[in-house]
Amino acid sequence: MNSFRLALRVLRVDRRTRTSAILTTVGVAVATALVLLLVALPFATQARADRASWQDPYFAMRSGQSTGAPVLRMDASTDYIGSERISRADVALTWHTVPELPPGVPEFPAPGEALLSPALAAKVADLPAAQLGDRFGDKVVGTLGEDALSYPGQLVALVGQSADDMSEYAQPLAGFAIHDGEPDPLLTVLAGVGVVVLVVPSLVLVGSAARLTAARRERRLAALRLAGATPGQVTSMVAAETAVAAAGGALLGLAISPVFGKLASFVPWDGGTWQTGDFILPLPLIALIVVAMPLLVLAAAVIALRRVMSTPLGAAAAHSPKPLHWWRLLAVPVAGLFFFVMVNTAESSADVLVVFVALGCLVGSAAVVGPWVTSVIGGIFVRVWRKPAGLLAGRRLRDDPRGAYRASAGVVLAVFAGSMALTLMPTFESKAGGGREFQDHVLYLNAGTEQAEQIVRAANADLERYGQQERATPVGDVVLVNGEGSGQSALLLNCADAENLLRLDMRGSCAGAPGVYSEYRIETEGLEVRADYDSAGVPLAKDTPWRPIASSDDMYSSVVVDPAVVPDSLTAGTVTVAVPTTKENREVVRTALVGAANGAPVMSRELMLDREQIQLADLRRVTVIGLIAAAVLAGCSAAIATAGSVMDRRRTFGALIAAGTPVRTLARALRMEAALPAMVATICAGAVGVFVGTGLLILIEEGAPVLTPWILAPIVLGAGVAALAASVCTPALKRVRAEPLADE
Repeated sequence: MNSFRLALRVLRVDRRTRTSAILTTVGVAVATALVLLLVALPFATQARADRASWQDPYFAMRSGQSTGAPVLRMDASTDYIGSERISRADVALTWHTVPELPPGVPEFPAPGEALLSPALAAKVADLPAAQLGDRFGDKVVGTLGEDALSYPGQLVALVGQSADDMSEYAQPLAGFAIHDGEPDPLLTVLAGVGVVVLVVPSLVLVGSAARLTAARRERRLAALRLAGATPGQVTSMVAAETAVAAAGGALLGLAISPVFGKLASFVPWDGGTWQTGDFILPLPLIALIVVAMPLLVLAAAVIALRRVMSTPLGAAAAHSPKPLHWWRLLAVPVAGLFFFVMVNTAESSADVLVVFVALGCLVGSAAVVGPWVTSVIGGIFVRVWRKPAGLLAGRRLRDDPRGAYRASAGVVLAVFAGSMALTLMPTFESKAGGGREFQDHVLYLNAGTEQAEQIVRAANADLERYGQQERATPVGDVVLVNGEGSGQSALLLNCADAENLLRLDMRGSCAGAPGVYSEYRIETEGLEVRADYDSAGVPLAKDTPWRPIASSDDMYSSVVVDPAVVPDSLTAGTVTVAVPTTKENREVVRTALVGAANGAPVMSRELMLDREQIQLADLRRVTVIGLIAAAVLAGCSAAIATAGSVMDRRRTFGALIAAGTPVRTLARALRMEAALPAMVATICAGAVGVFVGTGLLILIEEGAPVLTPWILAPIVLGAGVAALAASVCTPALKRVRAEPLADE
């Protein structure tokens, strides 16, 4: 009988082996589906970026469309309706030839015409023209297809302009960028981290399932070796038995991966969800993953045969393994040093892959150190504890630390992931806020001096036509230079407008003569005003007063110079056009300002803060999903490992029960076996998670971490999950008591 047929026969007649094989199949399927999904994330972001690359002239310039003869000018900006983002592209032909159009764009809009995405067209139809429709010219001539949208429901406008009306920031291009986007770097990093912190617990789950009948199978294989079977024959038997479950699991994972992709497509990111086809991997990569997953499981099963191969008599007699050496403790600092060096030296995308390898080594080092720590805990209990449950637990931890740690391995990885996430998230949240000097309700845009004058006139005319009282105000950006050559940026704005537009407390300064306003004292004698630091300056009027003001805590010190104290000959280098709004007229004012700007981006601090909160919400959502998945996998692996521990020692427990040992004493010993190593290991895993989170912050240049008391939550929850999973030992022991001891 060949090895494959023997494996099928064992699966058919042995219920415990069949149960182990089914759980192994499920574990491999989950691991395979997770790997396929996480590896597909960078491809999904690439697909998104490729579809939307035509919306931004940056990608056209990067692809070489700025080096040929220009046929169009293009400017990209971000507009808003409420808090919803609108991606706007203004274009104008500079040559009679229309360039190649991106997929999903049916035609090139003439001046005054626009093409809108279906979702934006629906909003234009539902809202008054003064609130939205007037921003996009005189006529909507078409609808953008799905191939032109980053995500379903994206709000996009392609607006035609004449070349003379284009913003001064518009870029001359030889054509649109077509399928030339860049994947989201943050989501790519999160995908790499997810592969490590979710797939490893999945493999731990697979290992726990495979160990359900480890002792029984080891004795069976040892008996075959003693009966004359060669190492090759034993290996082929195990390979065949494992391959049936692993290969079936990989194929099942491939079959259910579209379901994972479909569920992932409903998770919002960067303002929208995903198209179903975004999570499709190239066929060679799919084949590689589907083949690699069962090979990893197969390799682990074959490596586990070392004792059966070398000492079959010891395996059959269940002799105690050799004690573990202290050098295992070096695994964590060595892996941590490797990770830290890679993080600090990473520059290219290839280096980031090495960082993920280093992260994997750091996560894997727990499997090296964990058993040694478990053995030390067992030795302490054997020496100092005198109650039966504690002595039984200590002896188990001391004699089989690898098997005892196996129940904690998944929990340790979940705690590691949670601590890392709770190091990153508060730091990201602490960076939120800030923004320019303008109050939250003020809309503003940047322009050159001449263009700013045109925008102010056009915007004020539209505001008057819409019946609004607000008016656009130009705010010049200038530099104050003292006699020693030191410069200070300042805003050219009268005191009343500064009080109305800026986040400053003028402290009653507007009642006095015009002057210079700042938080700290400025000596105005000999002070010059310049358009920029390198241009010629003009002196301030004599006896110009300085007046104190106060600013918000989250903004830099601002200096305001009243135009009345500046000679008329000075022209600011750049100008910000600002308009105050109310909740009721915000969209009407935005329409007037956007229409006057001809594509220049209109922004406000309120929208910037809202944008930050959307990004933080995306991160929180992905983090919660990942941690829930890691916790579920960890709990399942701990429960299966605990049940497997009971099944491995059926003879021992059966004999103890037959000798009169209460089941509750054995159950208490098993719970101590699971809980004690988990408590120590989770504390260590939490510390390593904080270390890795700090390293990732260095990688993405977010500075020092912000630690909160919530950093302890994964450790507490991890210990709770381990204790809860250990509760399965009581039903397993009762089953042992119910079965005849002669079965073993």
